[in-house]
Amino acid sequence: MMKNILYSFLLSVVVLSGCNKALETDSTRVVGEKNMWNTVEDARAGIMGVYALTRAALSDNNGHWIYGDVRTGEFTSPKRQDLKAIISNNLNASYPVVESLSDWTRFYAIVNGANVFLENVAHVKATDKRYSDNNMTVDIAQARFLRAFAYFYMVRIWGDVPFIISSNEGVFENKPRESQTKILAWVESEMLRAAADLPYIYSAGDIQQPSNYYNEDRTRWGGALATKVTAYAVLAHVAAWNADYSNVAKYAKFVEDNYGRSGGGYTSTIDLTNSNGFFYNKNFRQMFGFNSDYGHIDGSSTGHIEELTLAEPIITKAIPDIYLPKDSILKYFNLPKDDRFSVDTLGQSKFDRYFTNLNGKYPIFSKIKVIQGGGNDPNFRYFTSALIFTRLEDIVLLRAEALSVLGDQLGAVNELVQVIGRRVSSTELSFNLDNDDILKMIFEERHRELMGEGQRWYDMIRFNKIRQNDPKFMNLIKTGGIYWPISRKLLSQNSLLTQNPYWR
Repeated sequence: MMKNILYSFLLSVVVLSGCNKALETDSTRVVGEKNMWNTVEDARAGIMGVYALTRAALSDNNGHWIYGDVRTGEFTSPKRQDLKAIISNNLNASYPVVESLSDWTRFYAIVNGANVFLENVAHVKATDKRYSDNNMTVDIAQARFLRAFAYFYMVRIWGDVPFIISSNEGVFENKPRESQTKILAWVESEMLRAAADLPYIYSAGDIQQPSNYYNEDRTRWGGALATKVTAYAVLAHVAAWNADYSNVAKYAKFVEDNYGRSGGGYTSTIDLTNSNGFFYNKNFRQMFGFNSDYGHIDGSSTGHIEELTLAEPIITKAIPDIYLPKDSILKYFNLPKDDRFSVDTLGQSKFDRYFTNLNGKYPIFSKIKVIQGGGNDPNFRYFTSALIFTRLEDIVLLRAEALSVLGDQLGAVNELVQVIGRRVSSTELSFNLDNDDILKMIFEERHRELMGEGQRWYDMIRFNKIRQNDPKFMNLIKTGGIYWPISRKLLSQNSLLTQNPYWR
């Protein structure tokens, strides 16, 4: 799957030439539509290209993990000055990685790729009888979803961003930033519109996608494409960012009621942490993510979390780029008999699942460690782990969060147990609805369960918006310090842009 996506990505770079120039002054025109958009193969290349652009945007410079996991300040970087700057919230520092992560151009490549697809795919329908009405409807829904997802992702990083939903014939005009409130309302509407047309599963007789999608069977697409369940899972995140917890509960409940129709399910601790388990290649439990297939020669030494976290004894690298100090590990993983990580009475770790080398100078975060094709040869730094945005455990915990905020603590605990009960012996679990801080327990479990999956920074923002009892973090929220600064390059190219006030 991902090899085809990469081929499509190379094609999309040509077809969508100029898409990375959105919001820049020196823009170029896209290749004429007459050179594309004539056959069903063109449609497939177009939609796969949008997926490839999305994966590239998230993995470039390890952005997904730096935005979501490194910025929290919980990990430590022993030697990289650029990561130390991010950890200390010095996002104006003059390092290439920091500057690159301040640049939203790669996300507008997704937007423009989707815009071009949506504006031209009807021409394929008109010229190639093999391209069915159903095929076009499903493709359009995916393009709408991916475009909306790109805007949601950008809003979480920068707040207000320019809003562009037309390729404008390849002429990219500079635009000012638009209110994130307006954009998020559009994102929710657009995702609901996409969800109405997305199937639960591809190439498996779904009423909304009954035949083999692009002549490939269900195993080809499972975990690789957006489904109806995917859309509602991301909608739950959008609603949570908006503090619209009634809709969080509703959207997450839809996922809980229907994940089986997409072939999804819960993931065991062993499978979650095995080198050839959940993060290996693609599978139906990857509710929304982007896989790398070793069998299709689709991997790299960069653009995977392993590049940041792994070192000896997992791979032959002396020092990790980031690590979690031992004291922090013991603080966060404080549940007895936790299969992910716990210690015995002598202070030794019982499992080398989430962490390896606990008592060494640098404990290694080894939850995700897909080396080559899921092997364990330490001499290879070639990684093929999937980048996962959401999975079932994430959504169940998100619904627990919503129910707790809405006052239904019993319902929240029932949701929490669905996840934590699969990681910790049930005899070790007890909850007192009158005295326990259920919401805090839910966020602590999100921290443990989703560590290394790019969720933590946004969780911290939501938790502090709810509780409002951390003056330092609340000041960061009120002053816009939770967002990234806008790249100096973009500001120099577009006079209509204004810098986020915190970073002026």
